[in-house]
Amino acid sequence: MKSLHSFRIGALAAAMVLAIPALHAADLSKSSPRFIGVGQAGEQSFDRFIITYKNGSTERSNKDAVLQNVKAAVSRAGLDRATKSSTGATTASLSVSYKRKLAVGSDLVRTSRKLSQSEADALVAQLAADPAVASVQRDYKRYAVKDFAAPASLQATMLAAAQPQAFTPNDPYYQQYQWNFFNATGGADVNNAWDIADGSGVTVAVIDTGITQHPDLDYSLATNNIGYDFITDSFVSGRTTDDRVPGGWDLGDWDNTQPYLQECYGSNNPNDGEPSSWHGTVVSGEVAELTNNGLGMAGVAYNAKVLPVRVLGHCGGYDSDISDAIEWASGGHIDGVPDLAQPAQVINMSLGGQGTCDASVPEYTAIKDAISRGTTVVVAAGNSTADVSNFTPASCPGVVAVASNGITGKRAFYSNYGKGVTISAPGGGIYANDASSGTEVDNGFVWQAINEGTTTPTYPADPTEAYGGMAGTSQASPHVAGTVALVVGALKEAGLPALSPADMTNVLVKSARAFPVTEDHPIGAGIVDANAAVNLALNNDNPPPSPGDDATPLTKGVLLSGQNSTSTGNLYSIVVPAGATTLNIRTLGGSGNVGLYVKAGSAPSANGSNADFSSIKPGTSEAVVIPQPQATTYYILVTAPQGSFNNISVLADYNQ
Repeated sequence: MKSLHSFRIGALAAAMVLAIPALHAADLSKSSPRFIGVGQAGEQSFDRFIITYKNGSTERSNKDAVLQNVKAAVSRAGLDRATKSSTGATTASLSVSYKRKLAVGSDLVRTSRKLSQSEADALVAQLAADPAVASVQRDYKRYAVKDFAAPASLQATMLAAAQPQAFTPNDPYYQQYQWNFFNATGGADVNNAWDIADGSGVTVAVIDTGITQHPDLDYSLATNNIGYDFITDSFVSGRTTDDRVPGGWDLGDWDNTQPYLQECYGSNNPNDGEPSSWHGTVVSGEVAELTNNGLGMAGVAYNAKVLPVRVLGHCGGYDSDISDAIEWASGGHIDGVPDLAQPAQVINMSLGGQGTCDASVPEYTAIKDAISRGTTVVVAAGNSTADVSNFTPASCPGVVAVASNGITGKRAFYSNYGKGVTISAPGGGIYANDASSGTEVDNGFVWQAINEGTTTPTYPADPTEAYGGMAGTSQASPHVAGTVALVVGALKEAGLPALSPADMTNVLVKSARAFPVTEDHPIGAGIVDANAAVNLALNNDNPPPSPGDDATPLTKGVLLSGQNSTSTGNLYSIVVPAGATTLNIRTLGGSGNVGLYVKAGSAPSANGSNADFSSIKPGTSEAVVIPQPQATTYYILVTAPQGSFNNISVLADYNQ
């Protein structure tokens, strides 16, 4: 059986027993992670489509007009009549139903049967041909990031060695297993941050599989029906209806029985499937596990409240539900769901799938809306050993995308990477010295509270504390979300104004600890440092300056001349308004050699590795052209790759 290996503690104490609870993320080979993305087996048929109509069109405010137009598209695609194949198999004619208006303004429709890839392509093409349509896409499924589970060989070590220790905090397994909180090389320096911050008064939304009860977790927002289950498909949710329901409880997401095996995997149906992951419980524990309570382990922002928002169930979860959940958790209104009295200041999403995050993806607009309300959105970069630009929502503008490092500070071999990564955090390297293979070790994993049920939750019927080890960007992301909660709580307690998401990102980036090794791929500004982040935020009477406040501002179309190199490079900024096009950034004249790096919303790292755009050629003439710039501040780093430049000019211009 492929499973998460763990230990558990009896409610009264002391005897340790071996447990093998299931974790969705655990069904992995030890050599390569399974970050499932769209386009894989089981995701080749579609029955849900998201259509965004242009502002001012009749369809934008009239669902009957939407349905009429979709039916017309079905007819034009030739899908409104039954067909018979050469083998005699009959394909039923297609009907369409209107499901709902998404919070981002798009419309969700559903077909009466699942369409093949070619049928879906034909329907999408006909829908997109309508001049009233701004964009159309399949309602893709996203998945919990599939992380690695600690092997059975480490289980015995833990059981033999995990004895209560005299330590502050007094959680008995903290010092031995939670290296990620205090190790000076690869850890997040959470332990020192607790001297001044604990997350009190902060709400962190964990948009995931929901939460289960555990004696080392505060699940009061689920018990009080404030959290919510946003899944609108009964097959995916495991409930009897398509309605959304309060609580945010994880009912299980197993797919090891029919019809889930066929639905989730299609023709690549595995023999054993996967038991329930309880992924949201693990992530919630990382963010805010109860601490200094004499039980188990600790959480980053242990006095914060976790708002469980369930969007993932059997076979994953749909974009349409995820985008509504983002809107709601950040304070937006969703028809049929009570508005939040206390919106989340932080959202964590350890989920995703393949695809580029552009304006046609509903999460794009939902995240933009959340950021505009002041909510910082933290997303796991993914475990595919690939560029994060090809994964959603980790590539959405404005998110804090988090890569994973191990205890040595080295990029975990499975972690996604690229210029779109904001920062790294401890997620576990699995093998000794964070190698890509070899001997699996205790400190290769992040240990946290889990549930032991294979399908449905075991607690409270079995009132034991269960803990297990995982490695992946699912574990790295909540370190950053928890750090944000620590900063938010510290500022609130000090009576200081809250930071905007852009300012919060700047705090994370500026306070990040430099990588102790030369990384093989870009994974952000450094390793998150919770203690440094809190102290940076509290250093002044006012909030920290905006990103790149030390940058020299450029005026649209005005040449800034006489620029000479400095040891750290020269930083410039240009504010680009909404509606601007063709942002053109140039360096010219003078002598020497120049490197040009450009990033939206925050300053590039010192070596430019996380820049959105770059130009590096011999000489001083560099140029970056951005056809459709964001409405934000762009930061421009000019470096001297070969030592110096003298008397160059810098220019930034755009059309409006």
